[in-house]
Amino acid sequence: MAQYKEIRFTGTKFEKLNKEEFKLHGQLSMLNVTKDIVLDVEFGGINKDPWGNEKAGFSVNGQFNRKDWGLTWNAALETGGMMVSEEVKINAEIQFTKQK
Repeated sequence: MAQYKEIRFTGTKFEKLNKEEFKLHGQLSMLNVTKDIVLDVEFGGINKDPWGNEKAGFSVNGQFNRKDWGLTWNAALETGGMMVSEEVKINAEIQFTKQK
């Protein structure tokens, strides 16, 4: 699978639920397959760093089933379970800096 060197997420809609919670809709592309997913976004607030730069923080979380993109490889373990979960979790802490 060396020819598939990139996983890409492209946001298509940012939905405000309340003051601190949002939904980020977008398309996740892997292995030449593109599917819609929705990520949960939590606004962490705005602060200034020690140099006076204004920054906004966000936490982004979500999950998807890897088999929906054709990722089906797995191996059985001696204990009866499987080596790789079907569920992939996305967790990101993102910080934006306001340009001066």
